[in-house]
Amino acid sequence: MAFSPRLATLAAVVAIPLGIAATSYALTDSPDAPKVPPKVELDTTPSPSKSAGPGGAPGDAVVPGPSATDGDDDDDRGDDTGEEG
Repeated sequence: MAFSPRLATLAAVVAIPLGIAATSYALTDSPDAPKVPPKVELDTTPSPSKSAGPGGAPGDAVVPGPSATDGDDDDDRGDDTGEEG
C-alpha cells in the first residue's frame, strides 16, 4: 500500500492531538496535598443577647404573598396585540 495524501492526513489528524495531549500532560505539575492544621480553635462563641432587636426572631416574620388579582404578568410592555416582531 502506497503512502498517499489521505493516509498522511489521517496520520496528522490522529498524531497532532495526541502529541498536544502528551505534551500538556508532561508539562503539568501535580498539586501538593492540602495541609490541614492539626487543631482548629475558634474565637469565643457569641452568646444570645436579651436585646435581639424589635420583632423577635428573624424566622417569625410573615410576608404576604402576591395578590391573585394583580395585573398582567407578561414581560412585553404595552404591546398586547399578540404579534411578534
